[in-house]
Amino acid sequence: MSNLKTNTAHAGDRPRVNIGTIWKELSSVIKIGIVNSNLITTFTGLWLALYFTGEGFLENLHIVFFTLFGAALVIAGSCSINNFIDRDIDQFMERTKTRPTVTGTIEPKRVLWLGVALVTVGTISLLMTTATAAVVGLIGMVTYVFLYTMWSKRNYTLNTVIGSISGAVPPVIGWTAVDPSFHVVPLILFLIMFIWQPPHFLALAMKRCEEYRAAGIPMLPVVHGFAMAKRQIIVWVACLLPLPFYLFSLGVPFLTVATLLNVGWLALGLYGFKMKDDLKWAKWMFIYSLNYLTILFVTMVIATLW
Repeated sequence: MSNLKTNTAHAGDRPRVNIGTIWKELSSVIKIGIVNSNLITTFTGLWLALYFTGEGFLENLHIVFFTLFGAALVIAGSCSINNFIDRDIDQFMERTKTRPTVTGTIEPKRVLWLGVALVTVGTISLLMTTATAAVVGLIGMVTYVFLYTMWSKRNYTLNTVIGSISGAVPPVIGWTAVDPSFHVVPLILFLIMFIWQPPHFLALAMKRCEEYRAAGIPMLPVVHGFAMAKRQIIVWVACLLPLPFYLFSLGVPFLTVATLLNVGWLALGLYGFKMKDDLKWAKWMFIYSLNYLTILFVTMVIATLW
């Protein structure tokens, strides 16, 4: 009886695996927020492809699954590799200094191999739809990991523009998983996403300017100041104005919502030249950009249901 009690006590002393903590750290590594937001645009591209090609949604659930599963893994894998590469500079930024690759709770090499594995499985999943979708996914990964993370992010103020290529790929993955042939709709979706990102990330860079400066990242506000960043933001937002009209076949309600969103964002941007608190304005612009993207892409889907 004595031995039994001792062994039981020892067994109870073993550290328990905290599933919540593991999921929190894994979510940080794969940047779950980025994965989720990109899945919205991926699904929209896929949905519109089904709509314009006259294909049914329920009849193509297997394509929907392989597309969303594959895109999610490729994006998550790319973010994991990004975390591995950026672990030396993430320690200087408030929003990234608690990542597992910085704190050491997860071995960096494991994060790297996790990223490679996720990208590999994700690409195989996309191949179950079309080869074009898989290639587009890999283009996004290569752009994000090599052209943005390893090259431009640490050297040029144009890093935001270069990184926007990868961020504009998800809706194209969704479309090409259904229809690999050229169509103007995925091109416009790509352009909307590409142009949306610079004002979104420049506003973030203004908010986190001193953190980027400490990390040695040459973001536009760090190198050229807030005035230049604000002018750049206005130009990019203005470039969004004509794009919804290329999707006129989605109907007047969509064009109305999209135009109101664009005009509202431009008006808020111009108001920034009157505000004295640049950081407050940058916060407003950043929040608006997040809501803008969600509302715009959800509206595209809703417009096809009318």
